[in-house]
Amino acid sequence: MIWIALLAIGLVAGVLSGMFGIGGGIVVVPMLALLLGFSQHAATGTSLLVFMLPIGILGALEYYKAGKITTENLKYAIAIALGLLVGSLLGSKLALSVSEEWLRKGFALLLVAVAIRLWFKA
Repeated sequence: MIWIALLAIGLVAGVLSGMFGIGGGIVVVPMLALLLGFSQHAATGTSLLVFMLPIGILGALEYYKAGKITTENLKYAIAIALGLLVGSLLGSKLALSVSEEWLRKGFALLLVAVAIRLWFKA
């Protein structure tokens, strides 16, 4: 049963990623923690493992075919990926140094702040 739930989480995250460019932090982590009972640390670590796979390639190809991704976008993506490489190392060290409760509350605060910002900028 857990495999069906995991596949469903991946499917939802994939659809939302293709539509809005979101997935890991906003979809996968909360679903793993809230629906499947993962600890906040385990949910975050599992979400990071997903980044190891070329998960966005098919969606990115669709945007490329539609003329929405240029060579300049590719350069930007590489720069962001390099930042993610270093940032995920630093962020994981920080996350593992704080309590489960603090990590969960900090994550919730981030989601609320992003939601409020998006709501008022819509």
